[in-house]
Amino acid sequence: MKIGIIGAGNIGATLARKLAAGGHEVKLANSKGPDTIRDLAGDIGAAAVSKEEAVQGVDVVVLSIPFGNYRDLGGLFGDVAKEVVVIDTSNYYPFRDGAIADVDGGMPESVWVSGQIGRPVIKTWNAVLAATLAEKGRLDGTDGRIAIPVAGDAPEAKAIAIELVEAIGFEALDTGGLAASWRQQPGTPAYCTELATSELKEALRSADRSRAANNRDALI
Repeated sequence: MKIGIIGAGNIGATLARKLAAGGHEVKLANSKGPDTIRDLAGDIGAAAVSKEEAVQGVDVVVLSIPFGNYRDLGGLFGDVAKEVVVIDTSNYYPFRDGAIADVDGGMPESVWVSGQIGRPVIKTWNAVLAATLAEKGRLDGTDGRIAIPVAGDAPEAKAIAIELVEAIGFEALDTGGLAASWRQQPGTPAYCTELATSELKEALRSADRSRAANNRDALI
């Protein structure tokens, strides 16, 4: 596939490396311009581009930026084909992102993201550490595969996201629509806990929405 990744931090760069190693054609962008990541992209096997170039001529766009920065991407997808899959890997941390009233009021993070960019998104790779992605992928059929939740409302787009999750060595668990994606946000038992599929299902089921934000802030 042709994949554009916006965000060259720990998660974005790790995904770029893994996906490029798997034979995908990867373009990598950040907020400061391609010259600032040209060496990194070359080491990864990706092309350093602007964020505007990252969303053009691709099958999938992966957004891996600080949550509050989505407010700056409002016009980015205006002429991007509707069939392009958009994956959101971000998480909301008020101390970093500033208070966002809608999310503080209970709106699932990726529902808010969809509103900011004017596109439906698939939420995945948010509930896993970069080190886990880099070091703990396992071949299909191998014992000890870690499960990663995948939420979204479009079946075709979700199927592509699931394919990519599994291609880099993890079990993808379809967790339903975006309305339920709060179950994989920070402060829940599914967040960054490296669980097998059966364990992840139980963690998602046991998530307590009323306690998640307090748990998140206490952890920080």
